[in-house]
Amino acid sequence: MTRMGYDVSTLPDVSALVVGILGGTGDQGRGLAYRWARAGHRVLVGSRDAARGAAAGAEIAGLPGVRGAVSGADNTTVCREADLVVVAVPWEGHADTVAPLREPLAGKVVVDCVNPLGFDKRGAYPVAVAEGSVAEQAAALLPESRVCAAFHHVSATLLADPEVDHVELDVLVLGDDDDAVATVQALAGRIAGVRGIYAGRLRAAGAVEALTANLIAINRRYKVHAGVRITDL
Repeated sequence: MTRMGYDVSTLPDVSALVVGILGGTGDQGRGLAYRWARAGHRVLVGSRDAARGAAAGAEIAGLPGVRGAVSGADNTTVCREADLVVVAVPWEGHADTVAPLREPLAGKVVVDCVNPLGFDKRGAYPVAVAEGSVAEQAAALLPESRVCAAFHHVSATLLADPEVDHVELDVLVLGDDDDAVATVQALAGRIAGVRGIYAGRLRAAGAVEALTANLIAINRRYKVHAGVRITDL
């Protein structure tokens, strides 16, 4: 059997991709926006409130190391102008945020990184999603879009820290459209230190989303910002 291995040269060039982030005013979305802006991408920060999106975009644009243009607007405008859109909103508002954006997101790659988690005195735990996963919920709400799941396990703290040059982890990418998956893998690799690893079809996204609860437990026990690395690849 021929050993395939991980070959970044097989991935597309996404250096000119305009990236939109829904929930870019939150910690995870803001951190991803910062990393891609550092890599030179034009980044659009989305919010239900256009003023909040604009304020977040201006703040990110002023951070150290930013090379790409960063701006903010309402979610609909961001979806229309971006080439690829990342959904990084709280789980509780996921469906209400995504559903009205079906038309401006038609035909586009949509990357869902939302984790359906609950919290109680014993810590984080995964919440059941009727569609099987949050990413599958997004796919059901956006049937004309090319939905992938990725970026669930990236520490927002590390992403947002200007002193951190490399974020050493692997991003698990799931999806049913091979070209869309390759695009998301390549976009993950635009963050210094990160690899985008194909991890299965969208129907398996629930396991990846749920793993976040385990990482939160690790972080709390050991006072770290744990991520995922795939061995032997």
